[in-house]
Amino acid sequence: MSRAMDRIAPCLWFDGKAEEAANFYVGLFPESRIEEVVRSPSDYPSGSEGDVLVVYFTLGARSFIALNGGPNFTFTEAISLSIDCADQAEVDRYWQALSAHPENEQCGWVKDRYGLSWQIVPRILPQLLADPDRAKAGRVMQAMMAMKKIDVAAIEKAASS
Repeated sequence: MSRAMDRIAPCLWFDGKAEEAANFYVGLFPESRIEEVVRSPSDYPSGSEGDVLVVYFTLGARSFIALNGGPNFTFTEAISLSIDCADQAEVDRYWQALSAHPENEQCGWVKDRYGLSWQIVPRILPQLLADPDRAKAGRVMQAMMAMKKIDVAAIEKAASS
């Protein structure tokens, strides 16, 4: 199978759930698809011949790799994927689909069922945080810091206060 790859693509490490995770992510985002599933050869040191080793997939027109690397490494908040959301409805949709660990939610960040962190960001938030009126940006930042899921109406209210 021929697949197009970005020159640089994140490789996400999973413990046996690479294909499941890739299918889940592909189902959430437009312009997404599984490109190729590579199965382990007979002499692969762990797992069985034919087990899924690597999944190449595209999310929103960006290339990703999912690797079944085993239990040695897990995701941390040191890396996250950020979703640019047009409006509150989009924020709500992705939040509902991805949030699996409510105790880890803050400021628009969620952790999904595979342990991967996501930032679910309404497009207006970075615009308001970059506003030349630094007092306005500060009010928006304070409002955001008190939130789990970003509430667009609440940050707009903080900006106009």
